[in-house]
Amino acid sequence: MSVTTTTTVPAKPLITGGLTAAAVAAAATAAVAAVGESAGISLAVGGKAIPLTGFAMLTAVFSVVGLVLALVLARAAGRPRTAFVRTTIVLTALSLVPDVLADAAAATKMLLMMTHLVAAAIVIPAIARRLSA
Repeated sequence: MSVTTTTTVPAKPLITGGLTAAAVAAAATAAVAAVGESAGISLAVGGKAIPLTGFAMLTAVFSVVGLVLALVLARAAGRPRTAFVRTTIVLTALSLVPDVLADAAAATKMLLMMTHLVAAAIVIPAIARRLSA
């Protein structure tokens, strides 16, 4: 008989680290979008411009969703870090699909995808390192 044991990760450091990473990622994605816009890349999708605050807000919201996922996996998964990293990499890849399909210029699509990757590069490792292997 196989027994799976889960080690409980203290929630406070995970939450604090996750929220900090969310704030950093939100600022970073807004900065990436601002740099792209200043370089002449349109932020318009479907004829409507995405405000810089929109990048920050959506990054923060989805980073918190990732943090909630981590909290659930910390309690439910036998290997929470592995489960979190694998799941969030798949979710990051899936998050690129709407950008590819967006009614926008190619440069805009690339900029949108870059913001997703920047956010993932900040948030995933920050949360993962606080989960047990």
